[in-house]
Amino acid sequence: MAPAGILSKLWSFISFLPFFFLLFILGIIKGALIGPIAFSIIVIGNSAVFIGLWSAHFVWTYYCVARTNRFGLVFKLVVLMCLPIPLLLWPIVGIVGSLLGGIGYGFFAPLLATFQAVGKGENVNQKFHHCFIDGCRSTIERSYTVVQDVTDFCFHSYFSYMDELRENLPHHEKPLDIQLSLLPCCLLVIMVGVPLDMALITCIAIWKSPYMLFIGWKRLLEDLIGRKGPFLETECVPFAGLAIILWPLAVVVAVLAATIFSLFLALYSGVVVHQEDSVKMGFAYIVSVVSLFDEYVNDLLYLREGSCFPRPIYRRNKSHAIERKNLGGGDNDLRNWRDGSQNSKHAIQQSRSLKWRIQQYRPVQVWDWLFKSCEVNGRILLRDGLVSVGEVEECILKGNCKKLSIKLPAWSLLQCLLTSAKSNSDGLVISDDVVLTRMNGPKDGVFEWFIGPLLIIKEQLKNLELEETEETCLKELVMKCKNELPEEWDSTGFPSDDTVRRAQLQAIIRRLQGIVASMSRMPTFRRRFRNLIKVLYIEALQAGASASHIGGTLIPKHREKGSIQSKDNVDELDEPSNEC
Repeated sequence: MAPAGILSKLWSFISFLPFFFLLFILGIIKGALIGPIAFSIIVIGNSAVFIGLWSAHFVWTYYCVARTNRFGLVFKLVVLMCLPIPLLLWPIVGIVGSLLGGIGYGFFAPLLATFQAVGKGENVNQKFHHCFIDGCRSTIERSYTVVQDVTDFCFHSYFSYMDELRENLPHHEKPLDIQLSLLPCCLLVIMVGVPLDMALITCIAIWKSPYMLFIGWKRLLEDLIGRKGPFLETECVPFAGLAIILWPLAVVVAVLAATIFSLFLALYSGVVVHQEDSVKMGFAYIVSVVSLFDEYVNDLLYLREGSCFPRPIYRRNKSHAIERKNLGGGDNDLRNWRDGSQNSKHAIQQSRSLKWRIQQYRPVQVWDWLFKSCEVNGRILLRDGLVSVGEVEECILKGNCKKLSIKLPAWSLLQCLLTSAKSNSDGLVISDDVVLTRMNGPKDGVFEWFIGPLLIIKEQLKNLELEETEETCLKELVMKCKNELPEEWDSTGFPSDDTVRRAQLQAIIRRLQGIVASMSRMPTFRRRFRNLIKVLYIEALQAGASASHIGGTLIPKHREKGSIQSKDNVDELDEPSNEC
């Protein structure tokens, strides 16, 4: 049975090769035709944005840094003196990144779409049609989307960050400052650490790149022939062959990424000198970070444990003293821990098929859920009069979406958190059959920054044990009030008179709005929220127009734009009360 199984798998692999190469050649042809168009759109559009807004970025950055009270005097002077370097490099880096991104996206997007087309359609003719069509028009359209997202980031998100820098510092926080006496020491350590760490880390990455190349090829071929792991499904098999061919490119990108990030690792040595008030600790960090990188690469590639480089301790606090003890006197414990780690990694490696059977939600799925939830809840808020059509119209025509872009997602998140708290689930209840937890959530660091605080807020709401009336009133107060002082809720009819309870709930609302404010600076947020508002506005006008014909009476034109009428209530909905 075993030889027959091996022969059948080998024959399946060999018979697939001609089909794969035909798709690969077709994808290359499509990439060669569509790539230059997408490349031109991305490079010309992004370059125009970077160059056109550079002078505004330069002036506004200097103005905000000079006016901020979050920095101490010495640190502010150092930042002002160093700002010309990143500000001058910013358009150059942006244009170079657009060049590389335009080449990569313009060529590989049609290529990948060609392989994805294999899984589309019900018959051979449909699949054949999709293989030629898919990836042509969509690549060009998404190139315009890339330029739009870059524009939103440079024109809106960047200035939002700078405006936040000018906000007053909370009373319990101290301005960020540096000791002037330590500045020469920091610069000395940085001057030594940057060339040394960049050279050593780059050499390690180049030295380990052949291992990464052959280990990756070996694993991909094992999964392809054995039909395990991510290649368990038939639709994924074409991507296996594509991954095998493009794996050397991934290795080159990994080496370049190691070289780039080594610069930032080396610059952190100056921070260590300032924090520890010791030049010796800074030099110790320069040596230690090379060892840490080498050990990380060894663990990633399942090579020998540890590192041949020394690892001096560069911290004086208790936690690092324990680390030093483990690294020095506790070699047996450290070895046992690493053995267990390696065994668990090999166990995971052997059961990759099981891993891929577990539903793992991607960042884009969570992002889609958020905007879908905002769309559904936006209709509810329009129906209940908590959001007026005038506010939606102002957001579309004048671009004044500051209130809606913060409060509408915060209202949606609060609705999700209240449902999750009542369900006693370990995560966030997205729908009846979907629960987002730390196990199945995106492993993307950006989304973990958002999901982690939301899980904490959910537990806080669970401990508060809100009543039904409190939940209903709380949802209204999210949209109506500033929620800065407990006294704001005195005339709102909130059921509880407990000022501590009110302050806790207001703190939760402010935290949610802060999370949404951070989300709103992500490049895709503004574009997707703008599309969402357009959908709500069109539906509101359609609902108002249909309601205006009830009883054979036509609503006047001046009321169509300023009000919304539903099928259940033909009276004009007023704007939210401003009593808070």
